[in-house]
Amino acid sequence: MALIDFGGTKEEVVMREEFPMEKAREVLKDETIAIIGYGVQGPGQALNLKDNGFNVIVGQSKQFPEDWKRAEADGWVDGETLFEVEEAAKRGTVIELLVADAAHKAVWPTIKANLNPGDAIYFSHGFSIVYKDQTGIIPPDNVDVIMVAPKGSGTSLRRNFLSGEGINSSFAIAQDYTGKARERTIALGIGIGSGYLFPTTFENEVYSDLVGERGMLMGALAGVMEAQYDILREHGHSPSEAFNETVEELTESLIKLVGENGMDWMYANCSATAQRGALDWKPKFKEAVTPVFKDLYERVASGAETKRVLESTGGTNYKELLGKELAEIRDSEMWRAGKATRDLRPREEAKTITDATKGVAGRQSN
Repeated sequence: MALIDFGGTKEEVVMREEFPMEKAREVLKDETIAIIGYGVQGPGQALNLKDNGFNVIVGQSKQFPEDWKRAEADGWVDGETLFEVEEAAKRGTVIELLVADAAHKAVWPTIKANLNPGDAIYFSHGFSIVYKDQTGIIPPDNVDVIMVAPKGSGTSLRRNFLSGEGINSSFAIAQDYTGKARERTIALGIGIGSGYLFPTTFENEVYSDLVGERGMLMGALAGVMEAQYDILREHGHSPSEAFNETVEELTESLIKLVGENGMDWMYANCSATAQRGALDWKPKFKEAVTPVFKDLYERVASGAETKRVLESTGGTNYKELLGKELAEIRDSEMWRAGKATRDLRPREEAKTITDATKGVAGRQSN
């Protein structure tokens, strides 16, 4: 592994150059990779593995016809590469458990019953293994227990793959029965299209992931956006102006510069007025939100957030309740203004990007 300096701390990472696709295919040449669940992560990982030349099948319950039809639309064939969960688990030697976290508990008895000595049970989240007291998921001693966790959604994983890029992923081994768990894990990480891989533990992955989702990546971001938008509207700014200053400039301009060059570069290349305001107000925001993040981390580490997830998402009416919550966001003035703003974006540019992506996709698949 390469030794990379991350802000003064050196960490080991696995680059594509040192573990090329040819090596990954050789490591997994005798494996059948069964993707269990075709919802969020399943499609991206399954399609990327297939396009990279691995032996992949999909296990999806017909009780969820939308996901089954989606799998068929993506080219998986009933009885050949698409099966019910139990049949896919029987056929697989690497079982990627990619159903929703709350559904792990329901499908685990079927998965466990079909694990053979030497198989690998693969996760993309440490949730079920770390919080086993709540999920009841305890793998047998005679299988590898491994994880590759892409740092992005399944949609982004697929989109980046088709554009010739990759999403960075963490990886971990909780149990190495075969003595080959590490090599297996890295090969799978390369196969799903990771940009590079960095080692972690199941515990560290789930703690950082749950904090990130509730914090900066989703919960905090949405909350801060709403707060600024509301204040601007209260002071007479139009919905268009409030949305553009709150969301559009961030997502379509500034955050891309941060991703490409870092926060300091973005500050150095904005106006002096913006620089001064950002530098003066950054400490105030940090001071305000640090107590919230401390409370959040404690709730994650204690299992309180896991309990909340399992209790709230496990109900039979969860999709209905979720739909209402999402509709409340979608129908708010701020996000109605957002839809109008997105509809005004130039279509010529979008077409060019799409055409370029298709060209790269063709090369990537060959």
